[in-house]
Amino acid sequence: MVFEQLTTLIGTSPMVILLFALLALWEGVWKGIALWKSGRHNQLIWFIFLLIFNTGGILPIVYLLFFQKKRAAAENKPKRKRRR
Repeated sequence: MVFEQLTTLIGTSPMVILLFALLALWEGVWKGIALWKSGRHNQLIWFIFLLIFNTGGILPIVYLLFFQKKRAAAENKPKRKRRR
């Protein structure tokens, strides 16, 4: 019923509508992860670009792979026990 209404409204086949819905879901997942990481690392410029531009998930994936701040090596080392 919903697909039929959208088909008459848009004039496309249900497969095209399904494709756009899957693309929107794909974009939303990657954008959400990238926005979360850029916000946690205080990278305001990346946060704004990721929020504004819809690139089908390409920009968030590029950010996550190459530009997000990596944890410092010191954070990954085990902590020493303090002597009293």
